[in-house]
Amino acid sequence: MKGNTKKKLRLLLFLMVFTVSFGQDSGKFKVVLDAGHGGKDYGAMYNGFIEKNIALDVTLRVGKILEKESDIQVIYTRKTDVFIELKERPKIANKADANLFVSIHCNAETKKTAHGAETFIMGLTKNASNLEVAKMENAVWELEDDKTSYAGFDPNKPESLLKFQLMQEEYRGESFAAAVKVQHGLAKDLKRNDRGVKDAPFWVLHGVAMPGILIELGFLSFKSEGEYLNSEKGKTELAEAVARGIIEFKKENFTPLSSISGYVKPAETTTPKTETPKESPAAQTAKDGAVFKVQIAAGSSDLATTPSNFKGLNNISKEKDGKVVKYYYGEVSDYNEAQNLLSEAKAKGYKDAFVVAFKNGKKISVNEALKGK
Repeated sequence: MKGNTKKKLRLLLFLMVFTVSFGQDSGKFKVVLDAGHGGKDYGAMYNGFIEKNIALDVTLRVGKILEKESDIQVIYTRKTDVFIELKERPKIANKADANLFVSIHCNAETKKTAHGAETFIMGLTKNASNLEVAKMENAVWELEDDKTSYAGFDPNKPESLLKFQLMQEEYRGESFAAAVKVQHGLAKDLKRNDRGVKDAPFWVLHGVAMPGILIELGFLSFKSEGEYLNSEKGKTELAEAVARGIIEFKKENFTPLSSISGYVKPAETTTPKTETPKESPAAQTAKDGAVFKVQIAAGSSDLATTPSNFKGLNNISKEKDGKVVKYYYGEVSDYNEAQNLLSEAKAKGYKDAFVVAFKNGKKISVNEALKGK
């Protein structure tokens, strides 16, 4: 067999087993930025501050920062003051085959004492304040002319989203990771009141086929905070914090095929119909002592790492990241072996599993592990 043919066949096998953290590889990390409300939907209005205007301004600033990154592509649900139906926003993200959906809003409450930033992921909760936030954001539904496609959804009854919850379950771990990064920037970095990362049943999040978060930048009903959110300084700082969180999340969770040594675009290769692969893909060994694991689950429950708890899989490890416990299958230094582990995990039912890399106990990107220093 000629050398070029062998090389092409090895590449074909490599492409067949290579899987990025989530979604299909596009060469760039795709972010959908969703400015909440718009047009006839003003959102929250207090003290002369209007949610739809602030949300759009901050969103455009976030996008401008991200667009400077050569490996990030930004898609907007709206760039002007127009009304976008609630159901259309996740459709835009899904059509783009995006890697992350970020919906940006401002908060409000009648007592006018609450303040600070909070970031949400899709989930059901019994917490009254979380439900009120969801009701307020879901209420956009009432302004739409055609409600037939919402199939029994009632914005005043968040429990009506129960049947849709599973659509976001497989992205829960990544959604939480993105929310933590953004929330840290909005609260800790800016020294503002930290209201944390929370669950709530938002329609705009339930239908996105990717990790998704909803950001409440702060409370317009708290006058001094509303003034900050509406100010040039505030909008700039908030945008920088959100963009920084997205970039950090991307670095830890996304590795495009094109960044791997030896990768050639599929269009540049052909496979002879008369020949069958006889060799394994070239080794992709982690550098500088890094290792690969397969993340199979993440949640609040701290389980014993016994096979009976993980569908018969052994060699399970775990780590606590704040309130979330992450579970990993296997530990190898060769990326192709990690892909075999990934296939095993998915065959057991862990369809949202993905490969992660560690060095000296610290998570790094797969790209860093393969390239080394």
